[in-house]
Amino acid sequence: MELSKSYDPKKVEEKWYAYWLENSLFQADANSARKPFSIVIPPPNVTGALHIGHALNNTLQDIIVRWKRMQGYDTLWLPGTDHAGITTQNVVEKHLATKDLHRSNLGREEFEKEVWRWKEKSEKVIIHQLQKLGASLDWSRKRFTLDEGLSRAVRRVFVELYKEGLIYRDKYIVNWCPRCKSAISDLEVDHVDMPGKLYYIKYPIIGTDKYVVIATTRPETMLGDTALAVHPKDKGFAWLDGKKALLPLVSREIPIIKDTYVDREFGTGIMKVTPAHDPLDFQAGLRHNLPQILVFDEEGRMNENAGKFKGLDRYHCREELVKELKEKGYLLKMEDYRHSVGHCDRCRTVVEPYLSTQWFVRIKPLAEEALEVVKKGKIKFIPSSWTKTYYEWMTNIHDWCISRQLWWGHRIPVWHCSDCKEIIVEVEEPKQCNKCSSSRIYQDEDVLDTWFSSALWPFSTLGWPEKTRDLERYYPTTLLITGFDILFFWVARMIMMGTKFMKAVPFRTVYFNGLIRDEHGDKMSKSKGNVIDLLEVIDKYGADAVRFTLAVMAAPGVDIPLSEGRMAGYRAFTNKLWNATRFVMLNISPEEDLTSYTKSELTLIDRWMKSRLNTIVNEVNQNLEKFRFHEASHTLYHFIWHEFCDWYIEMTKPHLSPDQASERRRQVAKALLVEILEELVRLTHPFMPFITEEIWQKLPHKGPSIAAAEYPAYKPDAHDEEAEQKLGALMELVTKVRNIRAEMNIPPSRLIDLYLGIKDNLIREFIEEHKVHIINLARVKSLHIAPVLPPIEGCARGVVPHAEIAIPLAGLIDFEVERQRLQKEIARINEDLVALRKKINRKEFLTKAPPEVVADNQERYRSLGERLAKMTDSLRILSNPEKED
Repeated sequence: MELSKSYDPKKVEEKWYAYWLENSLFQADANSARKPFSIVIPPPNVTGALHIGHALNNTLQDIIVRWKRMQGYDTLWLPGTDHAGITTQNVVEKHLATKDLHRSNLGREEFEKEVWRWKEKSEKVIIHQLQKLGASLDWSRKRFTLDEGLSRAVRRVFVELYKEGLIYRDKYIVNWCPRCKSAISDLEVDHVDMPGKLYYIKYPIIGTDKYVVIATTRPETMLGDTALAVHPKDKGFAWLDGKKALLPLVSREIPIIKDTYVDREFGTGIMKVTPAHDPLDFQAGLRHNLPQILVFDEEGRMNENAGKFKGLDRYHCREELVKELKEKGYLLKMEDYRHSVGHCDRCRTVVEPYLSTQWFVRIKPLAEEALEVVKKGKIKFIPSSWTKTYYEWMTNIHDWCISRQLWWGHRIPVWHCSDCKEIIVEVEEPKQCNKCSSSRIYQDEDVLDTWFSSALWPFSTLGWPEKTRDLERYYPTTLLITGFDILFFWVARMIMMGTKFMKAVPFRTVYFNGLIRDEHGDKMSKSKGNVIDLLEVIDKYGADAVRFTLAVMAAPGVDIPLSEGRMAGYRAFTNKLWNATRFVMLNISPEEDLTSYTKSELTLIDRWMKSRLNTIVNEVNQNLEKFRFHEASHTLYHFIWHEFCDWYIEMTKPHLSPDQASERRRQVAKALLVEILEELVRLTHPFMPFITEEIWQKLPHKGPSIAAAEYPAYKPDAHDEEAEQKLGALMELVTKVRNIRAEMNIPPSRLIDLYLGIKDNLIREFIEEHKVHIINLARVKSLHIAPVLPPIEGCARGVVPHAEIAIPLAGLIDFEVERQRLQKEIARINEDLVALRKKINRKEFLTKAPPEVVADNQERYRSLGERLAKMTDSLRILSNPEKED
């Protein structure tokens, strides 16, 4: 059997993904007798294509899913996409703008059709990307948050919550985005620290010749002021009792109230009250029965209540209003002032606190149960540090504004009667008003927050509200893998809705993956030009290399500094595995019937390899159980590259040679190589599915696919401590010789004379028995083994447990050239050590630098010190060769 000389992912990946689909290898069986394992994909938004962060999340999910499938579970990984209301609408509106179109030109129905067309196109791209990545999703169960079944579930939940009094409609201060022309939740607001101005404005006190000074960052909102407020304990303003103020430029009389919400440390200690444009002022206005005057419209322009400023943009109004305040003597001063400004996280527009009639979920009753299930351990968070954050948020939660002034999304299942003003809330569209029987009814214009439907994802996708077999078997799901950035947007709300409507948690474990950043730790963005294109890197390095890179860097709770260089490195790893397989195949003829063997026919090397593989199987399984993807990946990498390829294959080569081994020994060696390689590719399959399938299909195997093969399990009786210790000693000796060669700059092409002094008779006999491996692996011309080293001039020396090592250097290197090289290198290392010592001893560095940076620098200092010691020793040997005897 022969493989091509190099591994070409492009020839392999598409072929095997199509094969997996044709054979329904990813399809769950709800009637299976096997134990179920279920997980739902965090549905990607249909706004375009997936980014590298999606690749991380889906790679980690796929590793677990493939592992569980191979362990014999009936595995369901449910795919789907999210309609992503406000985000998708923004994307489509921008797309329309390139054609000089606006949604208002199209009308609601035509605009929705346009978005559905966008959805179909985007979803195809997303599915293509997931399949290119190798995601083993059950595509027969694909869902969409706006599909017919999920829409019914959404309406049912809304209606039930409304009828229980947990959904209500009210006027309230919301976060309003003038660009999106919609309310957005607190979680959808990004607060950015920005430079601004603090304006000090004089408010005359009626009946006196005095005034008070109010400080504000938003002077344009003063047009909606309906009171001033002082703290009841602030005696400095006692003279204002019973008095009123005159609102500058407007000449509206406004009362002066007392309220404990006043921040006496801000500005002058007296505050303006604008109930329609500030959440705290809104609450104060309710307590004191103040009027609510809106001065903005939905697009952030001044409305009729702004008088002469009507029609101006809010910022233009600020300029004109401040100018007039200054002209009329009302502006005392302006100061530079940094403050936190809320931005819409979708379009980056500055949001306005805005009085609006909206729909809300009364969230406290739902949050209490969701808090309790985590406290009782029914749901486990990994890393566990997120549990405290969850507790804090759920304890201080506010009612959830669920209505959005958009056209794309789940239309709120509420109808209004034009005649009697009755509100009708039903799952199905009513024909007439249930109060006055009028047929003049119309549906509420608003749609639901996109997270409302996403909150139902774990059970709505399985068929709820119908009692389906999938729902019965796969809910609660076993696991959720998602980004920590949507803990509150999504995870908390799924827990609330799951415990409410299913009376059970939606999942038992939540693993939060980190965020991907560029190699310098900066956030990736198109404007910075540091974005990694998913399809591009898959095309360049292969899906397996991309997946393995992501897995090997996925330490829990840590962001990932990613570079293409790392992917290139793991592309080399796929080549290493391929070349090892090619070596095995070149030694096996297609018609060859691989023999069985007895335990007594195993050499020490075979016993060591089988024992080490068994240990690695145990480590990989244990790390996957703990979601330590990085450790499982590192374990596989080092075992395959070093122990299997660099040691076992190299030490097996003499056993494959007709000149050095018997026919029977060659047969056993071949059988073992195939057996170990086959188990190794099964162990690696969840991480690198494509190359392992290609290799496995070339090896003797049973079953249609490696994806359905049995995952290796640890066998306690397969551990061979004696073999591991003995071969470990041999490997340590070879490694020491290799290190000496490297330190003395002996060219790899030069064979050496090697002298070993071993006093212990048994160990000396063992080394004699296996000296062929030392000769091959350490590039030795002649090997001399004795109880004591003979006197040798000009040699490099080393020591390992039970053995002394000497390598004569004469004829191998140019002593003078090598001395000069070492002197230069020692000087350079000394310079680096001086600079590093200053750095790591500097108090400012130790206290202000991130702990990992401090640790990295300290480790580098230690490593350089070790290197300096070795080089100094090497220089001593070269400077005094005649004394090395």
